[in-house]
Amino acid sequence: MDNFQLDHVGIAVSSIAASAPVFCQITGTTLSPIEELAEMEVNVAFVGSIELIEPRSHKSPVYSHIQRHGSALHHIAYSVYDIELSLKNLPKLGFQLIDEKPRLGAKGHQVAFIQPKDTDGILIELVQRAHHV
Repeated sequence: MDNFQLDHVGIAVSSIAASAPVFCQITGTTLSPIEELAEMEVNVAFVGSIELIEPRSHKSPVYSHIQRHGSALHHIAYSVYDIELSLKNLPKLGFQLIDEKPRLGAKGHQVAFIQPKDTDGILIELVQRAHHV
């Protein structure tokens, strides 16, 4: 099994511009450039290991998440060395996948998500950093 290491925490926000100053001040770090992930209907930016995620439209699942919960934890991401191996092994351990194949995520990394019903209600993202591809 792949070794899972905490990569980042994703927080759903209505506006990156409005939320970023709080996280920048707390962490003492600056906001990364905002990146558009059109396939996921979101914009993302990082403040250290916090990913701020804003919906690009009302069609975005993140928009629905904010409507239900307000600005809140969206997911916990774990870095894996071989995402394909992880996606092959997790179902054998009883986990259902949202993504059976990795997709392109922020910073050019490969990502995939596990069904939250199998992870005590927490959305888990797997991240294979671009330099491992």
